Amino acid sequence: EAENGKVAVTKFQELSPDIITMDITMPEMDGLQALKEIVKLNPAANVVMVSAMGQEAMVREAVMAGAKGFIVKPFKEDAIVAAFSKLA
Repeated sequence: EAENGKVAVTKFQELSPDIITMDITMPEMDGLQALKEIVKLNPAANVVMVSAMGQEAMVREAVMAGAKGFIVKPFKEDAIVAAFSKLA
């Protein structure tokens, strides 16, 4: 868990996780900026963005920047399963 986008990028470098879930809205470096940094480090990174309702434009931008999927808050189990099952 990272408290901001900068920490998320650092943790990605340290831990090389199989899947990253990242909120679009974060302090210091937002999720879109962090996503772009992570994709620079590893274009194959499995990043699933998390957004609140009404952030559709940001979700599209995230997918264009390399996110492999997205989950809308409030979470629904079937949406989480669907987003993760698309990752390979």
